[in-house]
Formats: sequence, structure tokens, C-alpha cells
Amino acid sequence: MHGGAGMACALGVRLFYKLNRFSNPLYRMTIQSKCVKPDRSCSQIQNINTLRWDLSPQQIQIRTEELITRISTMYNDIGSLKIEDVCIENTLKPLAMAKVDLASSRHVLDFPQYVCPSKDIRAASTRADKTLSEFDVEINMREDVFHRLLVLQTKFQNNLSHEEKRFVDRLVTLGKRSGLHLTKDIQEKIKTISKKISELSIEFNKNLNEDNTFLVFTERELSGLAETYINGLEKTVDGKYIVTLEYPHYFPLMKRCHIPETRRRMETAFHSRCKEVNTEILEELITLKAKAADLLGYSSHANYVLEMNMAKNASNVSDFLDIFSEMVKPVGSKERKYILALKKRECLMKGYSYDGQINAWDLPYYMNQVEQFKFAVNKDKLIEYFPLDVVTEGLFGIYQELLGLTFTEVQHAHVWHENVRLFSAQDSETGEEIGQFYLDLHPREGKFGHAACFGLKPSCKGPDGKRQIPVAAMVANFTKPRRSWPSLLQHHEVETYFHEFGHVMHELCSKVSFSEFSGTQVEMDFVEVPSQMLENWVWEKEPLKRMSRHYKDGSPIPDNLLDKLISSRVANTGLMNLRQVVLSRVDQYLHNNPGSKTADVFAKYCQEVLGVPATPGTNMTASFSHLAGGYDAQYYSYLWSEVYSMDIYFNRFKKEGIMNSKVGKEYRRTILEAGGSVDGMDMLKTFLGRAPCQDAVFQCKGLVPSV
Repeated sequence: MHGGAGMACALGVRLFYKLNRFSNPLYRMTIQSKCVKPDRSCSQIQNINTLRWDLSPQQIQIRTEELITRISTMYNDIGSLKIEDVCIENTLKPLAMAKVDLASSRHVLDFPQYVCPSKDIRAASTRADKTLSEFDVEINMREDVFHRLLVLQTKFQNNLSHEEKRFVDRLVTLGKRSGLHLTKDIQEKIKTISKKISELSIEFNKNLNEDNTFLVFTERELSGLAETYINGLEKTVDGKYIVTLEYPHYFPLMKRCHIPETRRRMETAFHSRCKEVNTEILEELITLKAKAADLLGYSSHANYVLEMNMAKNASNVSDFLDIFSEMVKPVGSKERKYILALKKRECLMKGYSYDGQINAWDLPYYMNQVEQFKFAVNKDKLIEYFPLDVVTEGLFGIYQELLGLTFTEVQHAHVWHENVRLFSAQDSETGEEIGQFYLDLHPREGKFGHAACFGLKPSCKGPDGKRQIPVAAMVANFTKPRRSWPSLLQHHEVETYFHEFGHVMHELCSKVSFSEFSGTQVEMDFVEVPSQMLENWVWEKEPLKRMSRHYKDGSPIPDNLLDKLISSRVANTGLMNLRQVVLSRVDQYLHNNPGSKTADVFAKYCQEVLGVPATPGTNMTASFSHLAGGYDAQYYSYLWSEVYSMDIYFNRFKKEGIMNSKVGKEYRRTILEAGGSVDGMDMLKTFLGRAPCQDAVFQCKGLVPSV
């Protein structure tokens, strides 16, 4: 998703991934389509998924209680087995089915909090999420079930398939990471802390979702913004303009508004969202996680979390960030000097006072000017060629051709809002339905404010032994269409669309036996690899032509405009990547040093690494939803994953053809279908034919000469 990070859209922070370390990840979802415009009149595909979105608050509560009772009974049956009677049939298989049931049934209950138009239903869904998250802690700390898993692990090793062994080993490892090998006293302390962590994390993100802050400006105060932007704003009774902090309002203003005071007010408000309440929540979360890690014998929460990742520990992450920083610092320094020169020139021309520094509200504005002056990218013209429907048509076509899929819109689908659409994805050779996905692409009050893929139903074997059809939802906040013009996307939004849709494909294409390994349930520093890799298509001429047409006359995007856009990929690469280093450093510091003041830590690294001071009185971390949404101590993974995603792209697709369906299907088979049933490094070695290397990522960022 484009998470709570202050410059999320510009910086590639594209995925919200909720993860309770004592339970299962919130699954993500996938989409696909035809090489032609999706057929809205097709009636061949029926809405066969059983997810219903019309539950009342009372029904949500009742179903939550019923689900908990049902799963508890299954766990009780396993936990009551005599140790000597434990076997694959009465332990492993019932446990797997319990997990499938829970994963398949919970998201009609806990997902509406992010998307439902009704505040009462959102509140009921949030309560269900809290209840189910507490239940996750309870069942994952069932010592009786844990001991029976130990029997399976030791007694039946030779009778288990590769994936069955991985499943049992994973559950045993998670049991130990929950303290089930420790004393009862410690277990109870961990359980209490875990429940509180879950409750606070949900509250943190609920506060952000419900925030509806807006500012009011005169037309003069919005000088520099496009007519389409101004005309899309609501007005007050006295004729002033209402500007919200939603992405379609915030980012264009920060990039285009000529009035520094307007930008300052917006940036201050944006990084003050939920400041008081969420700062308190976040700092308590960090303290609680440190206490749990200490009880489990880890030196820090960061080291506890990273043990399960490719990076393994905080020291390796620190070394990686050191190396990465050293590569981009010289470029960032040159970019800062150039931006200061632009600012000084503008201040002299317009009579503004020049303070000799880049402020937080200056950075997106002058970075946008760099693209205009150095690369001559006309964004006002460019946006006219990216109407949402055309982008969707082109994106669908590219994904279908590349991965061997066909998308068909489901008619009369049951959805949570009239603007939501449901699609079915089929294998283009066999016609087999591989999954379904929803698209919910426009902002509305109370809706999740970023872009993300939510998995609603896992891809795995069901009780009948057959693969159940996975379901996912892509949630975004692209500009709403108006009476006189359609929804038009900035190029970075096209990139976001491609990225999140990549997660959707990961969810839909996976073919595994256990829900534990479905879709994006891989190492957290590998989870971004597939979708980051697919972002590259929005920087290539032919794919861009396929997903662009002028919204008025359908004319193709001119080659000279495309060439300028593509060359601008390296614009501001130093500062954008240093901003990612800032967020990664803040995340690592906080989860290695509990008790720190979050606003002070963010301000420290902004100044030291980026050379741009945080705005006094703000606290960006209070809206940094990654820290309470499963990326705690793992934000570095965006940069880490790029090493692998760029290696895949440049050394397979770029060499063998970016629309080479043979390579695309191999990618689908090796990376996407495997889900989490194979280690990320093993997938990479299989697909690349060698161990991965970092050359491609620095080449892509313009930090080393292209070969």
C-alpha cells in the first residue's frame, strides 16, 4: 500500500500488510483481465464465492462468536488426544482444516472496517477484529496442541510430504516464538501482552481510517493547481475551497501549489493526523513488544521479528542500510544543492523570504520542479492520457498476456459499495477459474486511506481435498470521476496500481496445500518482490502505450512525452531513496530502543540522513501505519526487496522480452504459485539460475552506468 509515510506516493510505500506475529497475516487479493476491455455484459461467470457484505452489526457479532466456537471445538478435539494416539489423520489434517476455516470465514467480519460506507458496520467489524485477534492469541498459545505438534514433528518426519513437514515445522517454531516451551507464568505474561498489542494496533489504524480532517483555502491560496483539481473540490458557503488530507487532494497540492504557506499548512496537518492519541498508542506498542521479546529471550523486538526473515537480525539490516546509504548519499547531496538553487531563484522572482534550507513542505514541490526543468515532463499533459478505465484495460491485458490468464467481470456481484467491481480470473489454456478479485478504487468517508491488497479467502486445499478458489480485494483512492471528465491518474498512481495488482496476482496464482502458505505469506522482506518487479512495466514504452489514450479523443500518447517520462525515472532518486532510508532507520531504532520519543527519533533521522528538518510540532510516526500494521522492524524490506525484484526484471524479462509469455508463465509457476511453501532465496535461485546480486537495483536507480 501507500502507507502512512509522509511521501508515500512518491516513495513507493505501496502495501499495507496487517500482521499479528502471534496469528496469521491478513491475506491479500489478486486481479486479472483480458487483452480487450473487460466485458461488462458477460453473464457466463456467476458470483460463486460465498462472501457476503450485507451483514448487520448484530450478525457480525453472532458470526464472530459462532466462528470462535467452531474453531475452539476443533482445537479442543486435537488437544484432548492422548499423546500416544497422535497421528497425521487426527492431528495434522484437522488442524489444517481449522486454519482454513478460520482464514476463509473471518474476513467478511474484519474487512468491512476498511471499506464499508456504514460507520456502525465499520465499528462492528473493528470489534470483531479485536475479538478474533484475541482469539488468535489464545489458539496459538494452546500448549496442549503444541505438544501434539511436537509428536508429529519427531515421530512422523519420514511420513510427511515436503509441504506437510514445512507446515508442522512452522507451527512448532511459531509455538516456541509464543513462549510455549517456557513456564506457565511467562506464557500468561506473553498472552496478556500479545492481546494488548493486537488491541492497540487495531485502534491505531482505526483512528487513521476515521480521520476526516480538512483545510479551507481561497482560490489565490491554491495558485498553481490545475483547473481540473480546483473544479473537483467542494466549496464552503462563502465560496472557499475544501481540501481534505486524502491522497488525491494532498499530493497534487504539495507538488503543484505555488504558495509556500498553503503547502506548510497542508504538510503540518498531514503529519499531525491523530498525533496525540496515536503517538501514545505507538509508544506503548513499542514498549509492549520489547517486553514480549525480552520474556522470550531476545535482545530486542527487532531481532525477534527479523529471525523469521531473510535478513535474520538487526545487525544485517543495519549493514544493508549503511551500504545502501553510502551509494545514494552523493547523489542526494547534488539533488539538495539543485533544489536549493531552484528555491532561491523562485524566492527572488516572487519576492519570498529565502531561508536557505529545504523544508518538509518544500521537498515534494521542488522535486516536481526538477522533473519539469531537468526532464521536461509536462504532468498536466501527461495525466490526460491516463484515464482510469484505459489504464485498467491496459493493465489487465498486460497481466493476462504475461501470466496466461483471462479476466471476466462478474455480473450482479454482491459488493459493499456500488462503485466496487468483482472479476473472475481463469487460466487462459485450461479455462480453470483460479480466483476472484474486487476493485475498490475511489475514496469515500471512513474508507482505508491508502492503496492495498487484502486477501479475503486463501488459496489452499479445502475439506474436500480440492483447491478452494481464493478471493482478494484491491483497495485504492484514485481521483473520482466528475460529470465533465473521467478519473485521471498521475503516472505514480499508475505505478501504484501495477504494484498492488501484483499482490493480487500473488494471492490468486498461488497453489499450495495449506492456508499458512497461501499467496503473500512469504518472508516479510520477500513479500514486496513480485509486485515491485512488476512496477517496471510502467517505465517501458510499449506497455505504457497499451495503458494510455487521451481521455477526450482516444489519441495515443506522443512518443516525445513518453520518452521524457521514461528518462525521468532517475529524477530525485537520491532524495527519494534517502527518504526510504530515513523511515527504515526510524523503524529499526524504535524497535531496538524502546522508550524513545517517536517524534524526536523521526526528526533526528530526517535531519541526519535526508538533510530536511521535520516540521516542528508534527509527528509523522503517528500516521505511519506500517509500524502498527505488520511492518514493525521490517520497513527496510521495501529497499531490501528491490535488490531481488530488479535482478529478476533486468536479468530475465529485460533480456528475454518484457512481454515474453514463456518467461511470464515460468515466473507464475516458480514465484507466484509457490506462495510461502518455498523459501524466497530458493525461489530466486531457481528462477534466476544463480544466486541473486545487487547490480541491477543500483543500475535502475542511475547510480551505476548501464551495461
